[in-house]
Parts: sequence; structure tokens; C-alpha cells
Amino acid sequence: MLPLGVRPIDCDVHVSLPDTRTLLPYLDEYWREHLIRRGIDRDSLELTSYPSNAPLTCRPDWRPSQGHLGSQFEQLRDHVLEPFQTQFAICNVLHGSQIMFSEDLSAAMCRAINDWIAAEFLDRDTRLRASIVVPLHSPELAAAEVERRATDRRFVQVLMLAMTEMPLGKRQHWPIYAAAERHDLPIGIHAGSSFRHPPSSLGWPSYYIEDYVSQAPGFSGVLNSLVAEGVFNRFPRLKVVLIESGVTWLPAHFWRIDKTWRAVRYETPWVKRRPSEIIREHVRLTVQPFDAPPTAAQVQMIIDEIGSDEMLLFSTDYPHWHFEGADAIPNGLPDECLSKMLVSNALATYPRLS
Repeated sequence: MLPLGVRPIDCDVHVSLPDTRTLLPYLDEYWREHLIRRGIDRDSLELTSYPSNAPLTCRPDWRPSQGHLGSQFEQLRDHVLEPFQTQFAICNVLHGSQIMFSEDLSAAMCRAINDWIAAEFLDRDTRLRASIVVPLHSPELAAAEVERRATDRRFVQVLMLAMTEMPLGKRQHWPIYAAAERHDLPIGIHAGSSFRHPPSSLGWPSYYIEDYVSQAPGFSGVLNSLVAEGVFNRFPRLKVVLIESGVTWLPAHFWRIDKTWRAVRYETPWVKRRPSEIIREHVRLTVQPFDAPPTAAQVQMIIDEIGSDEMLLFSTDYPHWHFEGADAIPNGLPDECLSKMLVSNALATYPRLS
């Protein structure tokens, strides 16, 4: 349970479109006609990697009687903002607009989503903040959308997916990072894929459990790419938030990447410190889902092995089902870690919340 009197900062709540037609008023005339002529306005475009009827996707008491999960402001208020006495909540929209093959259509729909969430959610509650949704496969258009939306300080980070067309450390993505750093916006990297490649390195899976469990290794690959490609050397003020990555895999990743770096460091001379040190400085993780071991003592051991009480950010991951009631905090977190996780780590990560 949350400590009495603490108003947490929720770094991951999910808002979804009621339907694609909702975007029509936020599109210019050309793209509005484009969607209607092609019948795209009748398609859901929700990411099927989060199947709407799977139990993990929505907690039973958070499941709406009608409409898409997370599409109604009143439910977000009644399910999260009021019960948790939330100070701020960062809204993340996961939608097929980010991964379309048409870069121009993707950019138009991302612009519309950002304008929609500002009007329909941010304007209705001063506690709400949002991530900027960008077209993932066009860094130039994505950077342009960051520049356009950065003037509204209620947008506090840039939203990307963990497994896209190319590893996220590649220079192709650097225009996005440059724009984000310029405006003090962290890069939020959410679990998910653009499905240009299989989510598993072994090929296309058959079942949801294979896709879901493959997300943690996907995030491990993201960290490898960001460090080895020199993203944090080029953008020293950039912060990255891993959203829905899980947490407990991180110590083993630290051990492996540090051990290997010692043997092959001649290949990446710009990585002048242990990779784990670089990751601790630049990377944060939302706490849900927390793949907790059986005992509180084991949880505390994992936190000790991570070696930082500044990396974890509180999240409910609304409306996904990871806990019951208001029991959003894993047992066994040290008091100092818990205190920082609920508020101060988020304030240090997101300058626009200050």
C-alpha cells in the first residue's frame, strides 16, 4: 500500500482512442478525406500485441462496461487519480499510427492523437501529463512532431517502442534524441514492437505468452544498442525511461554487459566507463510489472544488486492487471528506495513536472 499522505507520480497510465473516427476533427482536410476514402476510419488500429480481452490487458474492476479500455476520462479519474491521490499521471497512447508503412500517414495520425489527448484529457484535469506520440520509422517527421508539441509543457516525454525496424541506438534515430534533449524530454521506450521483425530472435511465435515474455530480452537489447552505439556520449543530458520492461532482469544484464565489455572494449573506445554505470546514470524503469520473487528479502537483494535507488519510477500501468486494489508497490522495497520511487525520482527524470 502507499504510505499515508504521499501523493505519487504515476509514470505509466494508458489512454486509448474510442475509435479511429475520433481523430477526424483533428486531421486536416487532406488526411481526413484520405482516411474516409480508404476506410481507415472504420478500422480500430489498436495494437493487437495487447489483446483487449486478455486478462493481463485489463484488471477486472477497471474493465469498462462498454468502449475501449482507457478511452474514458471519467474512468481514469475514478480508477486511478482519486484512489491513489495521484499528483501527476503520464498518459501513454499505444496505437497503430506509430508503426504504419506510410510515413506521412503515420505522422498525420500521430499529430492528431497528440492534439486529441491534449483536448480530451489534459484540458480536463491539471494532474494529467502525456507523452508525445511520434512516427517511429521517420526520424525527421518524428523530430518535427517533437518540436511542434514541445511548446506545450504538459507533454513530458517522447514515446517510442522497444522493438522497431532498427535497434534504437542506431544513428537513424538520433534526430529524435537531439530534439528530445533540446527540450528536456526523456525518451519513454514502451514494451511493444512495430513487427517489422519477429519479437523473438528465433522467429515468429504462435502464442501471446511467447510475445509477452520476449519483451524483457527486447529491452535488454535496447540497452546494449544505446550504450554501444554511443547515444549517451552524443546526448549526455538524455534520460531514457523503460516502460513495462519489468525490473528483476536488470542485475543479470549488468553482470553480463560489464563482463563482456572488459573483453571487447577496444571495439567501442567511446564507452569509457562500465556500461552498468552509464545505464544507472541515464536509464529509469517503471515499477509495474514487477516480476517479484517469492520473498521480500529476495526483492531487497535485487534492489541491492541494481545498485541504485534512483532508477525506479512508480506506475500503476492502468488498466493492465498486475496487482489488486491499491497494492501497487512490491513488498520488500527499502524505505529510502520507496520514498524516492514515489515522487523524487520522477521529478528528477521529468524536468517539466517541477
